[in-house]
Amino acid sequence: MPKIVDHEKQRHIVAQAALRVIQKFGLEQATVRNIAKEAGLSVGSMRHYFSTQVELFAFCMDLYAQRVQKRVAELTVEEPFLPDLKQLLLQFLPVNEERTKEMEVWFLFNSKVMIYPELKKVSEEMQNGLYRTAEFVIETLVESNLAKSGLDAALEAEKLYALVDGLAIHQLMQPGRLSPERLEYLLDQHLSSLCIREEESPRLS
Repeated sequence: MPKIVDHEKQRHIVAQAALRVIQKFGLEQATVRNIAKEAGLSVGSMRHYFSTQVELFAFCMDLYAQRVQKRVAELTVEEPFLPDLKQLLLQFLPVNEERTKEMEVWFLFNSKVMIYPELKKVSEEMQNGLYRTAEFVIETLVESNLAKSGLDAALEAEKLYALVDGLAIHQLMQPGRLSPERLEYLLDQHLSSLCIREEESPRLS
């Protein structure tokens, strides 16, 4: 009997191999030959799973986006709210080795968005996910009566989105300048500044 191949499973195997190659050697070395070798497949068989390199890259980006979405979806937000809201935002920041590697590869893919429009959709979906999370954070502060009176929710959502996105970029461009503790502290301070009463923020020694 011929062996039945799970097509979707094989696509994931190829994508994971591609991500390992990119993490080890960079995006330019993510050739069909190198990925096939990493996945333990023949070069010819690769075309059964992805017709182009760009299609593979888009699939890899989507895997990363799904990881973040899954982490966010698994979190709960309960009183006193601020600690849980901060955890939501931290899912988008390189605060540990795993997320740092994820984001390094993510930004490598994003460097190709202007060249390959096929990647733009996935990139925009991730950015929209971050913006929706920022909106949710601000809405929760307002609805729970934690936010300062007269807070411009739409404006503050944009500012929070820009803060988290900017911190992620700066951390990757200048690794080591901001520790994970410092990133958390900055989020603590920003969220506290939006609230009626200043929450007690952790002090860095």
